[in-house]
Amino acid sequence: QVQLVESGGGLVQPGGSLRLSCAASGSIISGNAMAWYRQPPGKQRELVASITTSGRTNYPDSVKGRFTISRDNARNTMYLQMNSLKPEDTAVYYCNRLYSPRIWGQGTQVTVSS
Repeated sequence: QVQLVESGGGLVQPGGSLRLSCAASGSIISGNAMAWYRQPPGKQRELVASITTSGRTNYPDSVKGRFTISRDNARNTMYLQMNSLKPEDTAVYYCNRLYSPRIWGQGTQVTVSS
């Protein structure tokens, strides 16, 4: 089945940058609309970025202008470049399909703190 592995999380100071990676099995990234999600402590999971097979991207206002989603079809890898990070960006970040079906992995922890 679908296998997605997130990496690149860590501790960063406010205003800093981080680049997350998502390694996928098969051709899932090139063949599907994909997305990054996050789940802050004690809160529900939310969508933070999406990209269609044609390259169209979408972001909620909370991250627009700071986050950039991209993919490398040849390497079957997706990325989330996060700049100007804020404490409220602290969460576990997940990659997955934009549309169901989805199988959730363990995600990668991003902590923004001074």
